[in-house]
Amino acid sequence: MSSALAAALAALRCPVCTASLLSRGNALRCAQGHSYDIARQGYINLVAGRGRPHQADTVAMIAARENFLGQGHYAPIADAVRGLASRLDPAAAGPGIVLDLAGGTGYYLAAVLAALPGRTGICLDLSKPALRKAARAHPRAVAVGSDVWRRFPLANGSAAVVLSVFGPRNMTETIRVLHPAGMFLLVTPDNQHLAELVGTLGLLSVDSAKPDRVAAATASLRLLAAEPLTYRRPLDQAAIHDLVSMGPSAYHINPAQLADRIAALPDRLIVTVSVTVAAYRAG
Repeated sequence: MSSALAAALAALRCPVCTASLLSRGNALRCAQGHSYDIARQGYINLVAGRGRPHQADTVAMIAARENFLGQGHYAPIADAVRGLASRLDPAAAGPGIVLDLAGGTGYYLAAVLAALPGRTGICLDLSKPALRKAARAHPRAVAVGSDVWRRFPLANGSAAVVLSVFGPRNMTETIRVLHPAGMFLLVTPDNQHLAELVGTLGLLSVDSAKPDRVAAATASLRLLAAEPLTYRRPLDQAAIHDLVSMGPSAYHINPAQLADRIAALPDRLIVTVSVTVAAYRAG
């Protein structure tokens, strides 16, 4: 068992009965006899029941994400999240994990862990290809298979920091696992995000009611900071293809149509990245 998993084990719970988990060889087991193998690639699958595999990111989507993020196109977002975490980490809360919801390859989790050397991170995701990458994202990161729309396989109050970057927000579970002095870091796009591509490529757009929905979802938390981040980035056609292929628009656009639309773009296009990076306190 890795040192990161050993450190995270106190926070993990059986997804079937919510009991604590103990290490037994190459598996985790609870007192009720439920057992979960540690995969050869280092992740643990704690999906209860059949899960929703049709909702998980595919091998192709994860490869596109690695290509795109590896070129630094979203590095300013990672820097902003890391900066807020460093300034606002609730050190007075004592021990607590950093939890990345639908964290994919662990890109943003690794950035936060670099700023918080005393913390261990857990990346929750449903995609096995993503978990294989997340398990190696950082020496203090643990990758756990779990559907973020269901009960998290974590103890009450076990997270000092919870991240949600461009992902789904299960606020009931987020609040349950967040320490009373913990921090929720949320990154959401605004209506200028990727504006040069949305109409041309037929991407999913940001709903104008999104800010109201976010405000309602976080109403029980205290807003600490909400920092707008807007910058423009030159993207070639390959990067644009990766950008579309790594996200939810990949489910809605015919691949052949997407290729034709991208081919009609300039060789390099300046694209707007526009998000809000917000931090909330549980108590």
